Amino acid sequence: MNEVHRLACLRIVLVVVGLIALFALYPLMLFWPSGWAWESGHADHAGLSEYALMIVGIYATLGVFLLIASRDPMKHLSLIWFTVWSSIVHGAIMAVQSFGGAGHFGHLTGDVPALFIVAAALAIFTPRGGKARVLSADSRGARPE
Repeated sequence: MNEVHRLACLRIVLVVVGLIALFALYPLMLFWPSGWAWESGHADHAGLSEYALMIVGIYATLGVFLLIASRDPMKHLSLIWFTVWSSIVHGAIMAVQSFGGAGHFGHLTGDVPALFIVAAALAIFTPRGGKARVLSADSRGARPE
């Protein structure tokens, strides 16, 4: 796969992940809580805890910025790599916590694999090393050093 094709795929992944983060997390927590909602705490009128709403807000914000990054991914590499690594760390912590009882085992078929899939898809299509420097310089109209 050439770099132009990889970049096109990266843009698609950024849009898909951005839209999911922006619009799908809240409904997933409502309709599949055993796979997506972690905290039972004080619930609002819709049945989600304050903690869950905070997570929805954080991921919705990330979704907006991933959609912005999809326009020119090479200008947003730090956001993309933050999303990759934070998804891996978040997924790993949740995977361990899933075995801690209290009915969290369902997360191993919900949000845990979703985070690893997001991390893998972004990592696979994001250029690295010299190719990233060249593509990044090209997106700015500059020559790499």
